[in-house]
Order: sequence, then structure tokens, then C-alpha cells
Amino acid sequence: MVKLNKIYTKTGDDGTTGLVAGPRRLKHDLRVESYGTVDETNSAIGVARLHTAAMPDLDAMLMRIQNDLFDLGADLSTPETDEPPAYEPLRIVDRQVERLEHDIDALNADLEPLKSFVLPAGSPASAHLHLARTIARRAERLMVELSRSEGERVSPAALKYVNRLSDFLFVAARHANDHGRADVLWVPGKNR
Repeated sequence: MVKLNKIYTKTGDDGTTGLVAGPRRLKHDLRVESYGTVDETNSAIGVARLHTAAMPDLDAMLMRIQNDLFDLGADLSTPETDEPPAYEPLRIVDRQVERLEHDIDALNADLEPLKSFVLPAGSPASAHLHLARTIARRAERLMVELSRSEGERVSPAALKYVNRLSDFLFVAARHANDHGRADVLWVPGKNR
């Protein structure tokens, strides 16, 4: 368990931050940007949850995801190396990806079929879930870039998880819009 006695350490005053293992990194390092954007996604989901209390099944899914996102942050902040670790690092596992897929299928089962692209609007819950979705997509782009960087590794399960997450958030946003019935649809060229 994590124990935090002191919130400020002053060790980051020089523009660096400590990962779980390894040398300090600049705060704009791609790995730090990746897990920072995962944290931003988590915060956006927290705001969305202010509007999902009346949807207990969805709210429970979102709460599980928030916990998973801390796991993902721990995964990203513990770079894989060729050296055997002194402890078992926390990693995203395929079972977490499968749970997201199950939740997507459950929410998607009763949605109205799509007839156009959906605008990120509608109910407050839906709008906030769409915002979380776009932040998750940015986290995914950063993680993919990180995984393609020389000397960096990102696990396939972590990449799958963040990809499924934005799919989940899209379906959840539609679910929060009266099961898709209150979706705001894009009308191409409507305002020409």
C-alpha cells in the first residue's frame, strides 16, 4: 500500500520527476507526459461521475476504470528494462482489457443504432464522458509514440487497455444520453 506523509518534497523543483525505478526524468519526458495524460483522463472521468449517480451500473464501471487508470499510471511509471526487477511491478493485464470489452458489450446492447457521427453533447454526463474519451485518445497517442521511441517499452496490454478505454467512453457517453435516444448527431454541411 502507498503511504504519503508529505505532499511536497521539493525534489521536482529542478524540472525533473522520479519514476518508480530508474533515473529521474524531465517533467516533459514522453513517459511522464503519457502517465500524466492517463491521470488527466482519470480526473475527467471523476468529473463525469458527478452526473452518473442515477446510473449505478455505469457509475460502478467508471469507478473500476478509475482504479485501473492508477494501475496504468503505475505501469507506465515503472519502465521495463532488461534487468530483473527487485519486486513484481504493477502491470496492466489482459483480464482488465477483457473486462472493458465486456462492459462495452453490456452498454452497447441497448443503444439506438448510429445513423451519423455523434457530437460530444447531450446530457452533462455524456458531454463529460466525451471529454474523457478525447483525453484518453491523447494518452493513447502519447503511449504509442513512447512505445516506438528508442529504448522505451510499453506493454501490449497497456496499449490495448487505453485503446478500449476510449471505445468504452464513447459507448458510455451514448448510454448516458438516454441509451442513444438523446444523442446529438452531426449534420454534414448544415450551417453552410
